[in-house]
Amino acid sequence: MVHASLRRFRLQKIPWRLRNCCFHTCPCLHTSVSSPNIVSVSSYWSRNTNNDQSLFHYFDHLLGLCLMAKQCRQVHAQVLVSDFIFRSGSLTANFVSVYSRLGLLLDARNVFETVSLVLSLDLRLWNSILEANVSHGLYENALELYTGMRERGLIGDGFILPLILRACRYLGRFGLCRAFHCQVIQIGLQKNFHVVNELLALYPKAGKMGDAYNLFVEMPVRNRISWNVMISGLSQDYDCESAVKVFEWMQREGFKPDEVTWTSFLSCHSQCGKLEDVIKYFNDMRMSECAVSGGALAVFFSVCAELGAFSIAEKVHGYVIKGGFEEYLPSKNALTNVYGKQGKVEDAEHLFRQIRYKGIESWNSLITSFVDAGKLDEALSLFTELEEMNDVCNVKANVVTWTSVIKGCNVQGRGDDSLEYFRRMQFSKVLSNSVTICCILSICAELPALNLGREIHGHVIRTSMSDNILVQNALINMYTKCGLLSKGRLVFEAIRDKDLISWNSMIKGYGMHGFGEKALSMFDRMIKSGFHPDGIALVAVLSACSHAGLVEKGREIFYSMSKRFGLEPQQEHYACIVDLLGRVGFLKEASDIVKNMPMEPKACVLGALLNSCRMHKKVDIAEDIASQLSVLEPEMTGSYMLLSNIYSAGGRWEESAKVRTLAKKKDLKKVSGSSSIELKKKVYKFSSGSIVQSEFASIYPVLADLVSHMWEKGTTHDGNNYEDDLDLWTA
Repeated sequence: MVHASLRRFRLQKIPWRLRNCCFHTCPCLHTSVSSPNIVSVSSYWSRNTNNDQSLFHYFDHLLGLCLMAKQCRQVHAQVLVSDFIFRSGSLTANFVSVYSRLGLLLDARNVFETVSLVLSLDLRLWNSILEANVSHGLYENALELYTGMRERGLIGDGFILPLILRACRYLGRFGLCRAFHCQVIQIGLQKNFHVVNELLALYPKAGKMGDAYNLFVEMPVRNRISWNVMISGLSQDYDCESAVKVFEWMQREGFKPDEVTWTSFLSCHSQCGKLEDVIKYFNDMRMSECAVSGGALAVFFSVCAELGAFSIAEKVHGYVIKGGFEEYLPSKNALTNVYGKQGKVEDAEHLFRQIRYKGIESWNSLITSFVDAGKLDEALSLFTELEEMNDVCNVKANVVTWTSVIKGCNVQGRGDDSLEYFRRMQFSKVLSNSVTICCILSICAELPALNLGREIHGHVIRTSMSDNILVQNALINMYTKCGLLSKGRLVFEAIRDKDLISWNSMIKGYGMHGFGEKALSMFDRMIKSGFHPDGIALVAVLSACSHAGLVEKGREIFYSMSKRFGLEPQQEHYACIVDLLGRVGFLKEASDIVKNMPMEPKACVLGALLNSCRMHKKVDIAEDIASQLSVLEPEMTGSYMLLSNIYSAGGRWEESAKVRTLAKKKDLKKVSGSSSIELKKKVYKFSSGSIVQSEFASIYPVLADLVSHMWEKGTTHDGNNYEDDLDLWTA
């Protein structure tokens, strides 16, 4: 509704000469002339020609009533046709602010650029135009305007400097931190709340949390925003311990944490991986007088989904309904994720369907949760629906959506489907990120699809992802699993800041192809480089010793794990040492190790010992182990097959038949072993018992020829050339 004073405001006829001279400042002056919503002020200014203050208050009052662009322009036109013509810097600044509030940045800039030289020195006018640009995200324009202001000899104040510091923060101009800090001290604003709080927000973004903390400590007086900004900065810096100290210090100073404080505090613990603490502090927040914010609920539900604390999340769901947060999208997305991850498809989809305006985040939340819960078919169905909805709601699958689907297919063993979705993603012109690339490289390693892996490597180089440690490690894994150890080694050596995964991948790669000495050399080099091996590294090196028959070295590493590396052997390490000793015939020592384990042996340990019994035809030990395995994992087909083969090798055909009959009664079926080969960008899989197609018949003579050459190579070359030979046959 238009205010009464604006309805009475009517503009008299304006001379054409005055129209033309004012048009460049007020573009809608022609329409304003005949507007019925303007009250005439001719009688007003005829009585107050010498009273600028009264006229200013009148125009300022009218300007404050403007709710639409047309109203503001009408008042603007009346000011221009009066004798007043912007003699007040305050009124000019108000016009800039109102135009900005209505989204008319061009009009605001026109007002600013047409003021007189005297008014251009008014800081209020500069503050209004800077705030207009910063509030609309025009940070570059704000910095250019500030440079022009400084060139006129003007110095920023406690209102202007916070705007410039905020523009620097959003633009990432972190190098200006210290320069502006010095300027703040020179001007004498180091005690100004607004200025110092913006500096506190800027320093963490620049990676200078120490400077922010020193500035915070030196503040003579702090307000609530100061504490919140500090805790938020520590959250960005993943410094949970310091955040707790500042949080407790804040309460000792008499400041009660508000919604912003709690949300930042919970987010800090979530990002630092202290998920249990998030639930603890969330309960503390509910017990305090502070209201729970939607942001805090979103963090809490995300943590519950990660921890699998579904019952706790469902209880808090009631609070969401009572607190009126059902329409808060981030918390609803997180809650959808909770139900989806625990496999409650109907509940998750019910929440999803309740969302009125579904953004891609909502779709991703449900698709990702279905994938994590193993509900791949439901996830793919939802993905298909999203693609069909693209033309209707203009929501398009992004890199997160595609990556979730690709990852889901890979986890379910549907590598071919993963590659198909990856191709469709490329046709959709959605750029892949490091997570997508790592997932595809993992699929290439498992299939194996070496040519595609090489193509992905080229894509990595073209898209400047070759320095990403996740991608580099995935490339090492792909090349080593596909047998190109020299290529994997080149990628490894090119990594500037190698992490533990990089070393483990190379050790594992050498070990799985029988290059035990190279694996041990890499292991020693890793330790000399200052890396402390973890359990995975020790499994890799012990496995390498097993494949290469390095008994003494394997024993030494296994028995020194606790003393040398501070790691107690786990089931996987016992399985490796048992396999190592069993392969070379030290079955008694292997059996003694299993008997003396500080924990009950699991299937991986017993399976390794059973396989050694098969190799050395130790039927008596095998029977005992097989009985233990049948109790541990009654559905494990491999143990039945191994025992049957052991009986067959010893000529005990009746016992072998009984074992197979027992497995058949339990409806246990052994998965056929398979091999794959890539030819012309297509992967062909061969499995035992499958019917060979006629066009593949010519493969066997070639394979026989290759085998003979490989045997010849193995007998005429020393071990140092095996790596190059393996690269030759897999290239």
